[in-house]
Amino acid sequence: MPGRILIVDDEKDMLALLRRMIIEERDYEVLTEHDPVKALERFRADPVELVITDLKMPGMDGIRLLEAVKKTEPKTAVIVLTAFATIETAVEATRQGALDYLTKPFRQERQERLLLTVDKAMSWQAMVRENLALRQALAEKEGFAALVGASAPMRLIFERIRQVAPTMGTVLITGPSGTGKELVARAIHQHSLRRDKRLVTVNCTAIPSEVLESELFGHVKGAFTGAWKDKKGLVEEAHEGTLFLDEIGDLSPQLQTKLLRLLQEGEYKPVGSVVTRKADLRFVAATNHDLKADIRSKLFREDLYYRLNVIHFELPPLRERREDIELLSRHFLAQYAAVNRKTVTDIAPEALQVLLSYDFPGNVRELENIIERGVIFSRTQALTIADLQLEGSASGVLPPMDAAGPELPFREAKERAIEHFHSRYIRRLLEQHGGNISRAAESAGIQRQYLHRLMKEAGIESTEYKSKEGNS
Repeated sequence: MPGRILIVDDEKDMLALLRRMIIEERDYEVLTEHDPVKALERFRADPVELVITDLKMPGMDGIRLLEAVKKTEPKTAVIVLTAFATIETAVEATRQGALDYLTKPFRQERQERLLLTVDKAMSWQAMVRENLALRQALAEKEGFAALVGASAPMRLIFERIRQVAPTMGTVLITGPSGTGKELVARAIHQHSLRRDKRLVTVNCTAIPSEVLESELFGHVKGAFTGAWKDKKGLVEEAHEGTLFLDEIGDLSPQLQTKLLRLLQEGEYKPVGSVVTRKADLRFVAATNHDLKADIRSKLFREDLYYRLNVIHFELPPLRERREDIELLSRHFLAQYAAVNRKTVTDIAPEALQVLLSYDFPGNVRELENIIERGVIFSRTQALTIADLQLEGSASGVLPPMDAAGPELPFREAKERAIEHFHSRYIRRLLEQHGGNISRAAESAGIQRQYLHRLMKEAGIESTEYKSKEGNS
């Protein structure tokens, strides 16, 4: 379904020119209004995806209209046009959340830039609608509120949780730190037949090894110095529920032996006790270790590994499921905006592209921290590249200061930064997909036509990367 655009300009000739320019080149529905006050009333009654507004108009200028549009519908993109460009108005338009700030008159070069900006805005809006709808559908279908994702790996994980959760099978969850292993463990418990009982989590690295045995199995009075009374352990607290052993790869050899007995026989002894107790438990364990390598190094018991590894979940790093980055970003944005009572409700397209191209060595946890920090420092209704504070990171997607330094006028600095980002991002994207433009566009979440335009603007030819097809 084509998106809708509302153009607002007090000059009727300019309205006709802009409408004709967009309709002749693009398949969008274009509405026009010469009175900004009436345009705002019209927008409030029936919002559109993109508003293009002149800056200088009687009754209400473009900045005030921009502000009112964003308050009504924060996700609407706004482009501000002016024949009287100043640094101050450019800064104010950006601060209020404008997607771009373009100058008149519209000769050929500026017409092309306007169309590129319109394409970017409409592609972004289509992606937002599609992703939010998919996220809502998945949430309704799967019921995994805390697990956010629509990528193929996440759909497989959701399917396996549904299959595994109602059983008694012991689960081992592996994957790099920050990928959401505990969230998967919680989802398994919440969809199990034991959901009405407790899920007890034991972090095997957070508790000193000399204390962990007592924490797990409890102790009797007099078992050691300071044991003034009997203490119930976490195994007993999890009785008839689920015991989640996080970072199990760090468990000491002594405790590995006692845990093996609990898994095999369902029996344990509190520290200092001669009485064997029974435990009815569902076991879920997680680790970021390569347990097979630990077995070879005599750091982990092979028999315990096979007891734990009845059902195996391998969680991929975030860079291998980039389709989920926007969903996760918007999820964390809503969460931390509410917690911090901030009015930020959106992510600027340029900032979103930076997130989509970042490698996230810290995985979902790092993304969450980035969005939380961005929400705290944001001064507008949409997170910007500056809010993300990714300079100096391993991503290499942001330009160095000499590419867009403060010694330049704001507009020129911004244009250089965006050009630098487009060039770096597109080259990496084409290299990854062996010059295949269709796959590159699909991976980046943008239209093929728009990628062609960006390549033309940056002087990039796909043939440069055709020989690298094997890297895709």
